[in-house]
Amino acid sequence: MNVTVRTLFEQNHEQLQLQWLTGEAGADRDAAAGSTEPAELVGYLNLIHPKRIHVFGNAELAYTQRVDAARREALSAELIAGQPPAIVVADGLQPPDDLLRRAAADGLPMLGTPMPAARVIEVIRVYLTKAMARTCTLHGVLMDVLGMGVLISGESGLGKSELALELISRGHGLVADDVVELARIAPLTIEGRCPPLLRDLLEVRGLGLLDIRTIFGETAVRRKMRLKLIVNLIRRSSMDDEYQRMPLEALSEDVLGVAVPKVVIPVAAGRNLAVLTEAAVRSTILQLRGFDTTGEFVARQRQLIESQLPG
Repeated sequence: MNVTVRTLFEQNHEQLQLQWLTGEAGADRDAAAGSTEPAELVGYLNLIHPKRIHVFGNAELAYTQRVDAARREALSAELIAGQPPAIVVADGLQPPDDLLRRAAADGLPMLGTPMPAARVIEVIRVYLTKAMARTCTLHGVLMDVLGMGVLISGESGLGKSELALELISRGHGLVADDVVELARIAPLTIEGRCPPLLRDLLEVRGLGLLDIRTIFGETAVRRKMRLKLIVNLIRRSSMDDEYQRMPLEALSEDVLGVAVPKVVIPVAAGRNLAVLTEAAVRSTILQLRGFDTTGEFVARQRQLIESQLPG
């Protein structure tokens, strides 16, 4: 998403009580020109960070009042030369006249707000994080299983929707079926949603489209979930050819630059995939809490071997 200063103003002017001080002609400047990381796009006034939104608060005003007029003019000139997208004057302050004059001449957007500088930075940073989130779509079913976002993936015809229906009947929640919209909303956080067209719907072969909210009630659907685990369904023949029976290292899959834990479950007649999925989720929760079952087994095996060595 291309975020301009005008867009930032329009979508945050109520929350931050923003108003134009000058430079409205430059409102179409790119608010995210300097970096793809939102933390680098807004902060307190600092001339070593060009091309970011500078927030001018009480500390900045006190500093400019301590320096002489020549130094203040040089600071304003250097700030304008850094080509920031905008300057936000916080705490209800009146910006220095020389800075206001230079901003007007350059067409640099300058916004005013009565909100504290720290609050302004927090709100704009969160806004830019969401507006610039990297996105993708994946084929599968996104579920809430025991409070964890689980993406059920695999080839068509392996029973992903049937597994989802079984999990729903066991009290878990549906987020999205078939098309899952994913967005990276933080460095290590992937959030999944359902496209509006498919919301609350689950397609099951032989039954067609099921309205899960109507059939199972409000508690059977979720608006969004953070992706924590991928359950990949595969054919048993693929399991024997491509995966170890008991891998010594945890599997993961890269999603938008984040390594998401992954388990592989072979599909075969008589296997209870819902129970296996719940067990995989419980095991993943334990791993996140620091329990490493495989590592403990390997340590026991090593200890047993060492105890049986001569001497």
